[in-house]
Amino acid sequence: MTQTSIPRLSRPLDLIGPRYDVVVVGSGYGGGVAAARLARAGNRVCVLERGREVATGEFPSRFPDMRKEFRVTGGLVPTGPESALFDVRIGQDMHVVVGNGLGGGSLVNAGVALRPDPRVLTDPMWPGQLRQDGLLEEGWRRAARWLRPTADPNAAHMPKFRALAAASVAVGRAPIAPPVAVSFADTVNPAGIAQPACTRCGDCCAGCNVGAKNTVALTYLPEAARHGAEMFTHARVGHLEQLPDGAWRVHLERLDGAGGARPELSVEAEIVVLAAGTLGSTEILLRSAERGLKLSDRLGHRFSANGDIIAFGYGVKPLVNAVGVGHPAKTDIGPVGAAVSGQIEICSADDLSLEINVQEGVLPSALAPVLPVMFVPNGRLLGALQSLVSGVYKGPFAHLQTYFAVSHDSASGRLALDNGALRLAWPGAMNEPVFKRLDEVLGRLVGELGGSYVKNPLAGSLMGHQPATAHPLGGAAMSGDRTGGVVDHRSRVFSGVTGAGTADVHRGLYVIDGSIIPRSLGVNPLLTITALAERALLHMGADLGLSMPDD
Repeated sequence: MTQTSIPRLSRPLDLIGPRYDVVVVGSGYGGGVAAARLARAGNRVCVLERGREVATGEFPSRFPDMRKEFRVTGGLVPTGPESALFDVRIGQDMHVVVGNGLGGGSLVNAGVALRPDPRVLTDPMWPGQLRQDGLLEEGWRRAARWLRPTADPNAAHMPKFRALAAASVAVGRAPIAPPVAVSFADTVNPAGIAQPACTRCGDCCAGCNVGAKNTVALTYLPEAARHGAEMFTHARVGHLEQLPDGAWRVHLERLDGAGGARPELSVEAEIVVLAAGTLGSTEILLRSAERGLKLSDRLGHRFSANGDIIAFGYGVKPLVNAVGVGHPAKTDIGPVGAAVSGQIEICSADDLSLEINVQEGVLPSALAPVLPVMFVPNGRLLGALQSLVSGVYKGPFAHLQTYFAVSHDSASGRLALDNGALRLAWPGAMNEPVFKRLDEVLGRLVGELGGSYVKNPLAGSLMGHQPATAHPLGGAAMSGDRTGGVVDHRSRVFSGVTGAGTADVHRGLYVIDGSIIPRSLGVNPLLTITALAERALLHMGADLGLSMPDD
């Protein structure tokens, strides 16, 4: 049955039960797949999400609202509410930005849905079974059916695409319109939800107030709810405990303010699926290990930033219009386009590490008022003041090109607990060869348009000069056995119990998210995470005798 609007999916934490068949921790791509598939298979499923539920139309569209959506930790004092949409971790070697809410990173990402170069998956870093049973191809098919990535048919008409095309002369590669998880025509999705067409307002990365973006909150999670899954927000999981009967107890803290002096809760299940993201799942396992859960000593290793960079071309000659206008539109400058409409693919047949995908991006409309302030520390005071007077849609910021780029790094970072807090250590991260290559390519693109390359407009702030990533991967890497990683090819967690074989696993414990990816992908990771999740659920269904149809 088609629904034109979605009722609230989450329930108050007071209604949580003491025991379920399955507890899914996290609600992004991995958690959404797990919840939908396991609920449809007849299990009683509980989904625990640290963030809050944000419905279509409730995402921040003004700067006063947007400034409340950043939770920043790693500095002297944490700032911002724990329910903020953006979780920003300031690190000594690298910064990380991830989404937070019911639907995970899908709420605020650009939605670019790409398969990696086939050479990525033939890297011996992956367990060989991943390529041998044929189920990954079915995972790709299912992921594409539910997320429905498609290229914008009008991409070439967007000023930002035309500006990228003009810049592409510098690298000899014309841009293409990449597939994005956005509906460009009115549609009814596989979960039965009616979605309106994209208005090309450009606010994808602040949350889609149109309802056109194919987020987990509009696809897999409604499917899970339709089959009885119970979802609870403001639930921060601390650690796991295995019970004498082999089941699992999930210890959590309620963040809804309703717990009084005792905000701690616990819930039990035969199966636990950790899907709290690279940072979240790794942290939960580290805390569990501190309390006695025997795991692989490779936990926390092989962290990758996916060769990420976000940079800008300031003062380029062409009109770019790469600042969102929001919905309803704040100004009449014509369609801006989805967060990403164009991509330059720089390929290398000889060396996979040299491959780069450069995408033009859009800054959300809620950030428009602060853009002039962001660029003042780099000596662009005159242009910034002009924009304060005329508005960013008519002044120099109408000629600001935003670049998102992904490539390959060495995956040499390590996540660990430091005085109870998760910390990323990656000495020399800023000297990774990938960043020099990205600077060179992006500098040429910006130079072709007569602009100035701005790597980090906030370099004078607490952000410093460290690189930053929005695509963290690894920490609970997939491997053939526990000497090389944390989970097997089916996403089952290796056991570190004394006397256990190196391929033995903890019964009923899985990790299904970006933390299991053992290396950089060179593309935006959402489609790969979803495909790996679908594959893991097919294996889980076979192991447990559960039906996993996709009709």
